[in-house]
Amino acid sequence: MRKIAVISGKGGVGKTTVVANLGVALSRFNKKVVIIDCNLTTSHLGFYFGFSYYPVTLNNVLREEVDIKDATYIHPSGLSIVPASVSLDDLMYVEIDKLKESLKNLEGFDVALLDSAPGLGKEALATLRASEEAIFVTIPFLSAVTDVMKSLRVLDELNVEPLGIILNMVKKSSHELTKDEIESLTGLPVIGIIPYDKNIEKSLAGGIPPLLNNPYSPSSIEFMKIAANLVNETYNPPSTIKRKILSAFSRFLVPRYTLIK
Repeated sequence: MRKIAVISGKGGVGKTTVVANLGVALSRFNKKVVIIDCNLTTSHLGFYFGFSYYPVTLNNVLREEVDIKDATYIHPSGLSIVPASVSLDDLMYVEIDKLKESLKNLEGFDVALLDSAPGLGKEALATLRASEEAIFVTIPFLSAVTDVMKSLRVLDELNVEPLGIILNMVKKSSHELTKDEIESLTGLPVIGIIPYDKNIEKSLAGGIPPLLNNPYSPSSIEFMKIAANLVNETYNPPSTIKRKILSAFSRFLVPRYTLIK
């Protein structure tokens, strides 16, 4: 199983959005995917799928009350989720350093995406130690990209391979850094450019990832491209005209999901 940490230097860059949608996209290529909310202090991943309460969470696993299999939920889209608790009380007696050992009991998955806490605090470092590869999520501004550069040394010390950068919420404004500029500054490839997309905001409000809510939106197409690249698959997006037609119809066909334990 590939264990990939999805990390960011700061909050607010859309890291959890990337994890949710990239997980869905990878599952479209017949991969068994599990996404894990390792951001215990500000856990949000469940909200992206319309759920705020789970009876068993990663918090219980890290307190050694249950096995991680007991905290794994199957979403009808094919994706599996290991959520963290949103309750402050559940932060008591949690030992995040046990994350790496806990993941050893996850079986049968091709890819695990670990949604890290932002920055380089204890939760983020534990997530990196539990991973073999990492993807940076950032926005195209110097302050955010500088955080990527700071984190690279830590990845090197922990022997975690950086796969590249996903640029998020890109508007192609003149004041944004370009792909070439970011690659020159960091020495890393930009493996995906997610455009600013109002569908993402609408989908979050509805508790359905954009790739399920509107699979033909600009952001959804980009997530599929990134996923295909990660697993060496071919993805041929629909033409612009076909995409607009399918996108218009898809809003009337949004499914409602219930998690399976």
